Amino acid sequence: MADKTKIADIIVPEVFAPYVIEQINEKSALIKSGIVVPDPVLDKNAQAGGNLVNVPFFKQLTGTDEILSDSNALDPDKITTGTDIARMHFRGKAWGVNDLAKALSGDDPMAAIGSMTADWWNQMEQALLISTLKGVFTDNNANDSADLIHNVALAAGSSEAANLIGAEAIIDAQHKLGDKHDKLTAIIMHSVPYSRLKKNNLIDFVEDSIAKTKIPTYQGLTVIVDDNCPVITSTTPGTIGYISGDADGKPTAGAYYVSYLFGLGAIARGEGSPDYPVETDRDKLAGDDLLIHRRHYVMHPRGIAWQEPASGTFTTDVDPSNTEMESGTYWNRVYTKKNIRLVQLVTNG
Repeated sequence: MADKTKIADIIVPEVFAPYVIEQINEKSALIKSGIVVPDPVLDKNAQAGGNLVNVPFFKQLTGTDEILSDSNALDPDKITTGTDIARMHFRGKAWGVNDLAKALSGDDPMAAIGSMTADWWNQMEQALLISTLKGVFTDNNANDSADLIHNVALAAGSSEAANLIGAEAIIDAQHKLGDKHDKLTAIIMHSVPYSRLKKNNLIDFVEDSIAKTKIPTYQGLTVIVDDNCPVITSTTPGTIGYISGDADGKPTAGAYYVSYLFGLGAIARGEGSPDYPVETDRDKLAGDDLLIHRRHYVMHPRGIAWQEPASGTFTTDVDPSNTEMESGTYWNRVYTKKNIRLVQLVTNG
């Protein structure tokens, strides 16, 4: 009997790990839309070790202009710096050969496994991003007067057009940034509000020049559809703290759908260096080949600093879970409002 191809015969860890990261970058809707930008500086800082990554930034220039004079010198002002703080995430996944059996039978099993691994990680990154945004806007609602949240959802009664996603709601959400509204270039939403825009023939499609796929757009905004976007149907007061505008916190008019608007580079991503990013193994008793993939990475909203809590707060101190990322307690805005490239929009559909 001929020997069967094993994962260890296909996967070369030193080649596979960077290959998957390259595939993630090529396939990610978040990266292709410009929402998430891989940052070489963040990569370098992420590889230094530790749970936190410092991201220094220059604060905006202040003061006013001076009248030139032949008798008085200009009074120099200085530029000051601040520090944004990002949280490292330590994540991994192992797959057994049965999950990859179909791929192993293909003409290019390395590419097939790499493609599937990249697709899976892209799903995980989007889920982590949504959880991060829940925490960011919980903080915004509690500590910044919800100044980056536009809520048109109806808390009681029958929803009307003004309570649903549409041109007016999105334009008003963009103008949460005032004269910087044109910084917002993409929107991520649940499939329900997306289907409403499609039914009203408001979605245009442009062709991606590389992948030759059709990318949905709305009013010039790149659209990403993700059913991980929050849908709130709870009638328990206090369970929707990241939404403002309700008298008692009870969404009795049906579901709330939360969408997010982004500017280019709103989210910075950095890749760390696990000691063993890729390993293969063999469970001889079970007859299973295993592929293990580990990542240390940062997915950080620029200008919203992570506040590390006391030891023992999380289920594991190594990495907060997605659910734990949703707490507003751990976030604090360090950029001025108009330099934040994030806005939350809440509609009834």
